[in-house]
Amino acid sequence: MQRSEQSLRLDAIFNTVTDGIITINRSGLIETVNPAAAALFGYDKAEIIGQNIKVLMPEPYHAKHDGYIQNYHSTGDRKIIGIGREVKGRRKNGSVFPFFLSVSEVKLEDQIIYTGVIHDISDLKRAEKAVLDSQRQLDAIINNAVDGIITINERGIMQIVNPAAAQLFGYTPEELIGKNVGVITPSPHKKRHDSYVNKYMATGERKIIGIGREVVGQRKDGSMFPCLLSVSEINLDNHRLFAGMIHDLTEQKAYEEDIKRLNSELEKRVEERTEKLVEVINKHLATNDALKKEIQERKAVEAALQKSQEEVRKALEKERELNELKSRFVSMASHEFRTPLSTILTSASLIGRYNEPGTEDKRAKHISRIKSAVGNLTGILNDFLSLSKLEEGKFENQPETFNLTDLVYNTIDEIKLITKPNQKIIYQHEGTNEVTLDRKFSRNICINLLSNAIKYSEKDIFISTSITPKKIQIIVKDQGIGIPKEEQEYLFTRFFRAKNATNIQGTGLGLNIVRKYLELMQGSITFESELQVGTTFTITFPL
Repeated sequence: MQRSEQSLRLDAIFNTVTDGIITINRSGLIETVNPAAAALFGYDKAEIIGQNIKVLMPEPYHAKHDGYIQNYHSTGDRKIIGIGREVKGRRKNGSVFPFFLSVSEVKLEDQIIYTGVIHDISDLKRAEKAVLDSQRQLDAIINNAVDGIITINERGIMQIVNPAAAQLFGYTPEELIGKNVGVITPSPHKKRHDSYVNKYMATGERKIIGIGREVVGQRKDGSMFPCLLSVSEINLDNHRLFAGMIHDLTEQKAYEEDIKRLNSELEKRVEERTEKLVEVINKHLATNDALKKEIQERKAVEAALQKSQEEVRKALEKERELNELKSRFVSMASHEFRTPLSTILTSASLIGRYNEPGTEDKRAKHISRIKSAVGNLTGILNDFLSLSKLEEGKFENQPETFNLTDLVYNTIDEIKLITKPNQKIIYQHEGTNEVTLDRKFSRNICINLLSNAIKYSEKDIFISTSITPKKIQIIVKDQGIGIPKEEQEYLFTRFFRAKNATNIQGTGLGLNIVRKYLELMQGSITFESELQVGTTFTITFPL
């Protein structure tokens, strides 16, 4: 029972160990293979048990293996048994891999077997190759670097000297390696160099390590040359190295000297030229003073002439605008006066026929028509006179404190005489009553907006006013024909009449006058309009 348990333990170890284990007999035939070995060579165990061990060997070992065994049996000369070494194996797919093989001889009661323990070293070989490749790359970089590279140990002994550094100092690398770095250091640093290193090792105080600075190097022939030295510290497991990068500054210093010489020559030439220039400038200063005075006088004359020309241009432009305004008025008046004058003439002629009793209503009707026509004429003349005075700058804003609601009510009483049958003016007010504005301008604005609302609407007119701490607002709303959207941008232009209002009497000056009043009063006007719905004008005075 005890032996059975031991056997089970050995089987468990054999089947779970990570290294491969193979046993062969004296003839080289495989007797046992553990799972790790089968997997390593890419076989199933059944495929290789009973096969000659050389099936797992690449050439030339494959052909020679049987001879190795026979030689050992006949001579006892061990090549690998009990020793171990690196060999190569061949997988089932033909690929070859390295492994470390340890072979032991086991003598049983009736036979001898050989046990091989196989440890795959593929990863180790790849790592060794990577290290070797890295070392080769580093060697190539060091050996082909343009600048010199030298490494020293803690005692100042040079261990690596690249070709560029050797050539820089006039030596071969072999002449410098193993010698103290003092051989390429001039006095007084030659004797002190070891003390510099020892002081740094003891205190950690850096004079050049990790900093870099200009130093002087000494060649084999004793000549000196300037160089830029950058030193870095390399900490290894049990010691330190110092690597120095040496850049020859000989050419750079020569360039610097050339630049200094050229700068000195240039400064001398500049100084000479400056002296000559000062002489020339002094000669011209007197002439320049006279020229400056003449130029100033010319500029003054030109400025005065330009100002005069600008004033004449503005006057001509103003006169042209006034002439255009007068011409447009004459043309407009000849058209607009014709209708009311014809009405007055016709009604006056007919009144003379109605002298008999019972014709009072007809006389009153014609008298009313005459009054309306006269009102139209008066409105046309008032518009023209207001515009003319505004254009000539004869109106000034004269603010005064008054009751806004009283002004609106008085304006409504005055203008309701021209309202249409069944047309009412509805007024609403919010806030306090007193304002400080130009009373005359305010009245004219209300009259103009209300008369337009009456003229272009058949329904009731709404006017509202409001006074808050921030603004004064007057809103006039009608329910009339509205203004076409594509023409709204021209609404405040002089003599503009919308295409849907050409059959309604008017001058096209009223809203232009309103805007000019508001410009003088520092107010603003906006509107919203929709065809066949109506128009709303909003007057705002900020406080």
